[in-house]
Amino acid sequence: MAAVLDSETPDSGAPVDLDTPVLFPKLLPWLLGICGTIGLIASFTLTVEKFELASDPDYVPSCSINPVVNCGSIMDTSQAAVFGFPNSLLGIAGFAALLAVAVMMGRTPQRFVLIGLQVGLTAALVFVHWLIFQSFYRIGALCPYCMAVWVAVVLAFWYVSLRTADHFATTERARRVVDRLISVHSVIPVLWVLVVIALITERFWYYWSTLL
Repeated sequence: MAAVLDSETPDSGAPVDLDTPVLFPKLLPWLLGICGTIGLIASFTLTVEKFELASDPDYVPSCSINPVVNCGSIMDTSQAAVFGFPNSLLGIAGFAALLAVAVMMGRTPQRFVLIGLQVGLTAALVFVHWLIFQSFYRIGALCPYCMAVWVAVVLAFWYVSLRTADHFATTERARRVVDRLISVHSVIPVLWVLVVIALITERFWYYWSTLL
C-alpha cells in the first residue's frame, strides 16, 4: 500500500491503483506552484538586474550587499551566460513551465507529463549544482536570487522524483522503498540545505570571521 501524505487515504483492504496519484494528491501541485513562483520571481529579477547592469556599468544590483553576497560580480562572468544569453532567461522559461504543469496537474497527471517534468527537473538539478560549484569555488561570490532558484529547483526535483517513483513502483520491493522514502520525505531537502549552508560557511569563513 502506497504511503499517503494527505487527508484522503485509500481503504486498507483495497488494491492500489498505480494510475491514481497517492503521493501528495493535493499538496504536490501547490508545492510546485510555490517553487515555480519563487523561481520565476527570482529569475525575472535577475534578468532585469542583468539588463540594468549591461546598460549602465555603474549600476549596483539590489543583491550586491558586500564582497561575498554580490550578484554584480557573478553577472559579469561567463558562467552567468552559459548558452550566450543570461541563465535567468532559462529560469523564466523553466519556472513558467513548472507553474503551468502545477496548474494542469490536478489529481491525475498523464504519464508523459510526469516523464517530461522529471527529465526537465533532472537537467535543471545538474545545471544548478554546476552553478553552485562555480559560485563557490570559481567566482567566489553568492547571489541571493540564485540561491532562491537553487532551493526551488531542489525541492521541485525531489518531490516530483518521489511522485514519479510512486507512480512507477510496481514491485513489492520497489513499493517498500518508495513508501519508506515518502515517510521521511522532508529529510533529504533539509539535509541538502544544511550541507549547502555548511559549504558556504566553510568557503567564505575568511569573510564571515571578520564580522564576528
